[in-house]
Amino acid sequence: MAFCKDFVVHYWHMDSESQKKQRILGIDFGSKRIGVAVSDEERKMAFPVSVIQNTPDALNEVEKIAKDNLATQIVLGESRNYKGEGNKILLSSMKFKEQMEAKGFEVIWEAEFMSSIQAERIQGKNDMLDASAAAVILQGYLDRMKED
Repeated sequence: MAFCKDFVVHYWHMDSESQKKQRILGIDFGSKRIGVAVSDEERKMAFPVSVIQNTPDALNEVEKIAKDNLATQIVLGESRNYKGEGNKILLSSMKFKEQMEAKGFEVIWEAEFMSSIQAERIQGKNDMLDASAAAVILQGYLDRMKED
């Protein structure tokens, strides 16, 4: 996974001439950590980028990643329980959504269910699991947009 992480960091910091289209950020919001993913410039694939500790400075860290990647849209996982009802994380993520919108980002809910488990099945448990879960959420959105 180190290769993938190094590749993503290098790839996403290309000069602006190489970035013809804006990317989309994906977020897996958790009470302890926030997973961040970013799309390619064609908006076809999602890549895990970073795991941020959910501290008071997390909002600024996500904003920096978005700006570094020229992303003005954020796809945020909408966390619900087995019955489809909002859970305790949803309330916190709603506040996060409002704060990012206040900073000028368009934030789009994407239904997510067990994205961390899906990511763990693909790669195993490691330090980038939350970022990979964000990539699962973002990829679901990208795939749905291709169908429309």
